[in-house]
Amino acid sequence: MKSISIFVIAAAPLVTAAWAQPSRYTLTDLGIVGASPGQPFVLANNGLIAGAAAASGGRTHATLWYQGMAADIGTPGFGALNSVAFSVNQRGQAVGEAESATADNPTNEDFCGFKAMGLPANGAACVPFLWEYGIMIPLPLLGGSNGVANFINNHGVVAGLAETAVADPGCPNPQVLQFRPVIWDREGVHELPIASGDADGVAYSVNDSGQVVGGSGACSTFNFGTLANLHPAHALLWDTGTMTDLGNLGGTGHFMGNLALNINNKGQVVGQSDLPGDQAFHGFLWSAESGMKDIGTLPGDNLSVASNLNNEGVVVGGSLDADFNPRAFVWQNGVMSDLNSLIPAGSLLDLLVACGINQRGEITGLAADKSGNAHGYLLTPSDGAATSAGLPSSVFAAADVQALNDDVRKLLHRLGVGRFGLLHPPRQ
Repeated sequence: MKSISIFVIAAAPLVTAAWAQPSRYTLTDLGIVGASPGQPFVLANNGLIAGAAAASGGRTHATLWYQGMAADIGTPGFGALNSVAFSVNQRGQAVGEAESATADNPTNEDFCGFKAMGLPANGAACVPFLWEYGIMIPLPLLGGSNGVANFINNHGVVAGLAETAVADPGCPNPQVLQFRPVIWDREGVHELPIASGDADGVAYSVNDSGQVVGGSGACSTFNFGTLANLHPAHALLWDTGTMTDLGNLGGTGHFMGNLALNINNKGQVVGQSDLPGDQAFHGFLWSAESGMKDIGTLPGDNLSVASNLNNEGVVVGGSLDADFNPRAFVWQNGVMSDLNSLIPAGSLLDLLVACGINQRGEITGLAADKSGNAHGYLLTPSDGAATSAGLPSSVFAAADVQALNDDVRKLLHRLGVGRFGLLHPPRQ
């Protein structure tokens, strides 16, 4: 496997110029990522990509990609089996979750959800981590044994969730204790308030001004869309400690839920919300000036989720038909385009969902090949004819890839869309 020097590439220049939506993209195959939660999640402005990929023995490890190279940052980790990097910033700092061979987990709960996702897991604690200078550092909790770091901004402030020591009698999994949205900074861990009547919450993103977004709701069995034990009822924004309920698109949240997933440096927010009647959900774009706006779906679809956006307000995500088959999209100025129509004809990959976009207009996400194997991908805006590229086949050659050799629809049912949206209703 090739390796990358994080603190060389962290010095790459930040591109902030306005971006016009291109007509075509160059497609780079990041390689097979294995079973859920294997996929890219976040793309920094200098091209660093954070996510997870299959490792030996059917495990999944936190992974960073950069310019056709990949690095496993989950080894040695905390000495246990599985880990995921959910975010990386311009400075090369990454955050996520990792099983720990030494941290206490007295209730033996599957807080990371690795066992629920079918990965080898041994009841280890799920520890939020900060990775920098090649070292994985555990982040403090709220009295419980488990937590997850979901996002890190360019100032090193981290958003996520941390378990408390308080039992949650309403949780269908009695092993899971109450968990709350938090931020970590130089002073430690800080709990954020949740909506009245809710028991649990998650913070998913924090911008460079310190504004945080996420959601709160009821404890659930492990949710393959949120990658947490949460069914979200309220999409939330926290600004200097003050919580704002962003509202909804008419639904109560009893279907797929109402949840804010990302925020840009202009304070615009994207996520998903149930529609009236709680039989469908759409992606939304929220701003303080305009409130929550439905961004719709691709033609022929009736479901969507908005997973990320850049500072120009360009949104990416997934649009789904009635059978929950998704297509990756890019949305700008009220127009949604199928990313599969903007890559080279005859591509061997079907782009399922777009998870991250940066200021250069590069997009990363989850795709499937014709055999049903899950791949990560990178799209680069192209002024000329779009082309395809790929990582050398040796990049994951040492991995015992847990490929999903089934038709794509079954693959999707197994994976969900990962962190950004569900492909099937929450398990009851």
